[in-house]
Parts: sequence; structure tokens; C-alpha cells
Amino acid sequence: MTRFIDVPAMTRLVQQVGVARFITDLADAIEADYLRWHEFDKSARLASHSALGVIELMPVGDTQRFAFKYVNGHPKNTARGLFTVMAFGVLAEVETGYPLLLSELTLTTALRTAATSALVAQRLARPESRTMALIGNGAQGEFQALAFHTLLGITEIRAFDVDPAATTKLIRNLAGYPALRVTRAASTAAAVRGADIVTTVTADKTRATILTPAMIEPGMHINAVGGDCPGKTELHADVLRGARVIVEYEPQTRIEGDIQQLPADFPVTELWRVLGGLAPGREHARQVTVFDSVGFALEDYSALRYVHAAALARGIGEDVALVPPGRHPKDLFGRLGAAATTRASNEALAALGIQSVRRNVNSVAETASGCSC
Repeated sequence: MTRFIDVPAMTRLVQQVGVARFITDLADAIEADYLRWHEFDKSARLASHSALGVIELMPVGDTQRFAFKYVNGHPKNTARGLFTVMAFGVLAEVETGYPLLLSELTLTTALRTAATSALVAQRLARPESRTMALIGNGAQGEFQALAFHTLLGITEIRAFDVDPAATTKLIRNLAGYPALRVTRAASTAAAVRGADIVTTVTADKTRATILTPAMIEPGMHINAVGGDCPGKTELHADVLRGARVIVEYEPQTRIEGDIQQLPADFPVTELWRVLGGLAPGREHARQVTVFDSVGFALEDYSALRYVHAAALARGIGEDVALVPPGRHPKDLFGRLGAAATTRASNEALAALGIQSVRRNVNSVAETASGCSC
């Protein structure tokens, strides 16, 4: 049987574990898998683009498990009462191909994206960082704020969104975290001024310039999350040129990240090298660092294996027969059962009867057409 985790089940799982612990556990799982980088069969995601958005498949696997995620990005969905990003995923055994887990990944993607952002910032942001500007206060805003609060000790969020209602929502949802002060900024520039960390997580599928060089201060860490498909950016190219840039999987980020604006030989460093101690993160206190995050399948693999283990341990979710059980594997038709076989036989006999009637009618018609009346 395959464990099935829908949105209500995932909600119960997160509530039982706790949001802060869930994010921390995800960050640990993601780091552990990045440290096994060479064990994975990796590829850039397969994307189907339209004028309104993108639908993507994100596969990755090692010798034990294979995972994929289906995910979309449709910025205009909110006007129709739908989420901009929705996702589900599968975790399967490599040895048999058997699906172990079918899970929602909309909530989980927000959690794993935030966990990855904070994990990277632990290596790139200055250790004394306490203030973060959050530009874009939509569906992922709270997750980013809580991840940085939990893993880096951020105590102040300066929030700005072109939609004031989104910021109001963010402030309301984070009101239950008294150690995290959230203030509304009048503009991007006002939010960014004096911030230690800047997170951009906007949704418009356009070559936007959310951050300009004039806004950047020495020592800032920029967590660029929203630029994640061809033709969608958030940073002025000169911001990138003046920074140390870390990416998840370079072949994918060259196509989808903010660095799509720059030549193919622009130097970047892959995250696994930093986590493994093969390359430095932040090199000095005044250096500007950028995490050009587009989301990579390995992070979903980590999330799915964590969710699978946590759900089984807590008895959350249900087992479903997503594929036939192992009895009589050569008799697939027999799975339909005797009733279905009888029904198919009756349908075949009925079809033969109809054909016989049609032949008789045609014969009569031909005879009638040959007589003189």
C-alpha cells in the first residue's frame, strides 16, 4: 500500500510536530542530502510554459529512492480564488518502482523553500544579523519569516508588498510570535534600508527589478526566491555583478534564476560545495552575498522522505491501493473480478446482437430496393 497525505493530513502533521521543529527538521534533511550530492541522478526540471504560467515536473533519485514533484506557477490565479503555486509529489523505491508515498506538496514546498533559504543564510549572512526585509508578503511570506526567526535568530521583519492587504495578512498571522516584530514599510527601499538580510519572494512572471544597486549596503545577504523561471527576475543585473552568488543546481539556475540576465561564464558557486566545506560561503563582513534560489528537486526529495517517516511514526495519513497488490502479477485483467468479466461478456454479446439486427435490416433494405411496385 502507498501512504497518502492530503492537505488535512499534512496540516495535522505540521501541528503535531510544530512549525519551528518542522522547519528545523527539514533543514537538517536537506543539508544531509546535499552532502550526498554525487549520489543523486540530477537534471533540470521539465517545464511547460504558457502565457499565464508554468507547469513543471521535478525528478531526482539515488540508488534507494526516486522522487518527483508536479508544481505550477500561475501569478494570476489569486484573482480566481486559486493559489499561485500548487504541488503534489511521489516518493518511490528504486529497486521495485513501488510508490511509497503520494503527498500534497503545496504546504510542504513553502516549508522546504523557507528551510532551504534559512539553511543557506546560516552560511552566507553575517552571524549578528537580526533584521530582515521581506519584499512580497503572499503565500510564502510567513514561512520565510519563521524560518529565519527559528534558524538565524531574526527578531525584526520589515514587510512590504504592492498589495497592502497581503502585508496586513502577514502581520496578523505572525501576531502569535511575540519575539518576532513585524513592521509595515512604505516601500521596498524603506524596508531594505539598514536590513541585514533581504528576502524577495514576489510572484509576477516578468523581468522585474525589485532590488537596484542603490538599495544594496555592504554586508547584506540577499535571499532571492521569486525569480524562478525564464523571463522572471527580481534583481538588477548589477546587484549580481557586485555579489558572491550561490545557486542550487547551476544548469537549472542558468535558465530560471536571476543569473539568466548574465553571460553563461558569470561565476557562481553551487550550494553543495559550500555545505560540504569545499568552497567558502561569506568571505568577509562587507561582502554582499546572494542566494539565487529557484528550488531544486533534491529539496523535494528531502521533504518527501522526511514527511514519509514522520507520518508513519505518528500514524498520520492513510494507505491507499495506488497500484495493484502483488498477488498474481501476470493477471492484471483478473483484478477486474468475475462481475466485471461477466459484464464485459454481456456487453460483447449485446454488441453482436446489434450487429446481427443491423445485417438483417440491411438485407431487407437491399431486397426492397430490387422489387417493382
